[in-house]
Amino acid sequence: MDPLEIGTGPIRGAYLPPTVENVLWGRLPCAADEPVLRVEPGDEVTLDTLSHEGILEDQGRDPDRFFAAYDVPVLADARALASSGATHVVGVDGPHVVSRPVAVSGARPGDLLAITLLETAPRVPYGVVSNRHGRGALPGEYPLEGDVFSAFARVADGGTHAEMGLVPGPIGDGPVVRFPMAPFLGILGVAVTGDQRPHSVPPGVHGGNLDISLLTAGATLYLPVQVEDALFYAGDPHFAQGDGEVALTALEASLRATVRLDVVPAAEAVAQFGEVVSPLAETVDHLVPTGLDEDLDVAVQQCVRHAISLLVARYGMDPRMAYAYLSAATDFEISQVVDVVKGVHARIRKSDFSGVSSGGRAASASERASRP
Repeated sequence: MDPLEIGTGPIRGAYLPPTVENVLWGRLPCAADEPVLRVEPGDEVTLDTLSHEGILEDQGRDPDRFFAAYDVPVLADARALASSGATHVVGVDGPHVVSRPVAVSGARPGDLLAITLLETAPRVPYGVVSNRHGRGALPGEYPLEGDVFSAFARVADGGTHAEMGLVPGPIGDGPVVRFPMAPFLGILGVAVTGDQRPHSVPPGVHGGNLDISLLTAGATLYLPVQVEDALFYAGDPHFAQGDGEVALTALEASLRATVRLDVVPAAEAVAQFGEVVSPLAETVDHLVPTGLDEDLDVAVQQCVRHAISLLVARYGMDPRMAYAYLSAATDFEISQVVDVVKGVHARIRKSDFSGVSSGGRAASASERASRP
């Protein structure tokens, strides 16, 4: 495939390209950041996002040289950021390239920003998985040597799968492992209050580096708005990720993504979801409450409490019955364990409540028929 350079190919709605002026490197927006784009609730925005793999200092900050052995195209915006002189301090800043903020007119603290991923398209036909010294689920064991190990993977089967060799280096004619592509954005967020930009690695109530692999096309993420106009941002594109993201990164690769940005007013948000104290996602089939903490046990507890609160608010369920239901019917999964703040998410099947209307009354036949 030809690379999707800035401004080429199909683009829906407003467009935010990852020029040097339009991105932050290793930090997330805060209230003091001026928006680079303004949209109305319900508008679509297409963002070209840029992977950090190949431009980081421990990889030489030279993507042409880094990818030379693999004979693949390098995006012009990757080359431009790496050579721009943009300030990026290893060990102080995070690795991620993140868009500067998009203002959503009328969003207010107390509202929820609903971010629906409508469409994704790979910008390049390859990606990288990296493990770095002191990071990942096995920080004292991997990399086996040196400070960083990067595994190359290529897009295969017309974009439905990725392929990785069994040994390091370019993929030749030898055996490969093939796994499904499921593109998503690891970072989706809203700006925090104040004038200090957060580090891009740990996620929080603001969203950020959630790395929830369920957030593929068709899914919606709800985030509590913290500042006027929400100041939405995105980054950290992936082609695929296993829950846990144990080696430190997933299959990192530049992605074009189109999102729709909606605002759920505060009163409606409470009626639908209860008090949203951490990010909440929804797919066609599942409600996905989350829990976040540096301690994985605490993150699980927070996720369970969030799930109970959600079932009480949405379906009028007694909390004791909600707790019992979750134990019998709901999977609690590790989103990631490598971003300082660990993430857990639950998958509550919406179909289990097909006979229940909002607030706990029995659903009518027409209500049941209208549900997916």
